[in-house]
Amino acid sequence: MKTRNIERVLTPPRPHMVGDGFRVHQYIPSGLGEGFERMNPFIMMDYNSKFYFPPTDQPRGVGVHPHKGFETVTIAYKGSVAHKDSAGNSGVIGEGDVQWMTAASGILHKEYHEENFSKAGGYFQMVQLWVNLPAKDKKSPPKYQGITNAELQKVQLPHNAGVVEVIAGEYLGEKGSASTFTPVHMLNAKLNKGGKARFSFPENYNTVVLVVEGNINVNDAEEINTDGLGLFENKGEEFTIEATDNAVVLVLSGEPIDEPIAAQGPFVMNTRAEIMQAMNDFNMGKFGYLE
Repeated sequence: MKTRNIERVLTPPRPHMVGDGFRVHQYIPSGLGEGFERMNPFIMMDYNSKFYFPPTDQPRGVGVHPHKGFETVTIAYKGSVAHKDSAGNSGVIGEGDVQWMTAASGILHKEYHEENFSKAGGYFQMVQLWVNLPAKDKKSPPKYQGITNAELQKVQLPHNAGVVEVIAGEYLGEKGSASTFTPVHMLNAKLNKGGKARFSFPENYNTVVLVVEGNINVNDAEEINTDGLGLFENKGEEFTIEATDNAVVLVLSGEPIDEPIAAQGPFVMNTRAEIMQAMNDFNMGKFGYLE
């Protein structure tokens, strides 16, 4: 099987605030310097690198806002977030948990630091991804998947190398807990120093690794340090990650959705006319109600 090599290694783009609770580096699309297509179906990645928030009685976060036409996936590494949406879903995700929200036909949403975390303060570290939906599924009803770390499938690696948590897709035959509309692999590789993990995806799948903790070497050739991102070529299938010290690595690979993308703000559709319709639907209250 042909080796898939790193195309380029990126350091974190300049951070910006989303609301007052999320200090993020936007790796996709802006950090790549390219549009939505380069990592399609992953059309956005906001990475809140480890950051200390002092105690407060007023939880920080993002107030009520709409989404339509895609899914949001939040992966918690440190801290905890409370979520509520206009479809009646709510919950809290803490360290190691995942929140997978399908906005699809339209939803209102808000998310804040969980109350106890806010009062105590502490380090906060999360990834939020936007995963596009094919045109035929953009009108699906909204849904919510709250996945605790205990519910994730975990593959123990040989030689005490570490463990791979399967959020979506599969790894060595173990299938992830999240249901997806198109083929998507989303994995957390938690490797001990010197530990190695091998991955293989079809070469047309767009693939990146984000180093959440520690430092790694890819294919004995490319070093990627903490908070760095490695973008892979769309050539070859197989690559190896070695942890040069204890490391946590988010591995993403997905089959591109071969459809046009029209995006504006919190709406991702296929045409400009559909964007205008989404705005009208939102303004007419068709996304429901949320305080």
